[in-house]
Amino acid sequence: MKTKKPNHFKKNYQVLVFLIPALVFVFVFSYIPMYGVLIAFQNYVPGDPIFSLQADWVGLYHFNAFINDFRFEQLMVNTFLISIFGFLIGFPLPILIAVLLNSMRNSKASKRLQTIFYAPHFISIIVLVGMLHLLFGEYGLINHLAIALGGAKYSYFLEADAFRPLFILSGNWQDFGWSAIIYLAALSGVDPTLHEAAVVDGASRFQRVLHIDLPAIFPTISILLILSIGNLMGVGYEKILLMQTGGNISVSEVISTYVYKTGLTGFPDFSYATAIGLFNALINVFLLIFANTMAKRFSENSLW
Repeated sequence: MKTKKPNHFKKNYQVLVFLIPALVFVFVFSYIPMYGVLIAFQNYVPGDPIFSLQADWVGLYHFNAFINDFRFEQLMVNTFLISIFGFLIGFPLPILIAVLLNSMRNSKASKRLQTIFYAPHFISIIVLVGMLHLLFGEYGLINHLAIALGGAKYSYFLEADAFRPLFILSGNWQDFGWSAIIYLAALSGVDPTLHEAAVVDGASRFQRVLHIDLPAIFPTISILLILSIGNLMGVGYEKILLMQTGGNISVSEVISTYVYKTGLTGFPDFSYATAIGLFNALINVFLLIFANTMAKRFSENSLW
């Protein structure tokens, strides 16, 4: 006699219903607009039908134009350096903070620190850049202190060397506490009896973190690592545009800012801008597939 398989959908329908708004949102704003990538293969003029055979199809012309553009190397290097340095600092930092907060004996102090670390995430980008100007601007607090101590002014927003540290460190300061939440959630699921047994065996706090906490959150770390690598070249343009000046544009001009300026300012070239954005997206897709393949080869955790 065959046993009837449990109907998981009927059993968990309340939870699944809550997914419907998220699915609709993703479908409407992420999937439906994807037909717009066809513009990258046309000489598109607003008002032209995108799907029409009479459209001015040019194939890979805009991709070749971007690759042969004299700014191509600079844009790729700037985007990669900002991304990789931000990743090297920003990915391990939330893990470290989560482990330290979880290891604190004083739970009240731990919760207060969590609140302090979360707070910068809710500061808007415009306010954050305004704070940076108040601190590091030509007439900011840091320069006033430098002059008071007998030093000289340093134009943090006009010097190319200062842009990347200022951009990366301020971004990590804003987001490391918020990013630590998911690791804290994973650490909360660690069986307390494991720590109790380790204490009985004479394990130090560091040894317990190394052999209990980190292995417990390793699957979470693996998945987030794959997702982070898959979005490695996805540097946003908003904050960079707010911090960009004539003095630092040689290191601050990245692919996303170039797409914005090409597609939405001056005499916009929609097809060329779309081709550049699609080129950048394809790089991220390749990185995602590569990271997932490596994770599957060296561990049991992967996206697919």
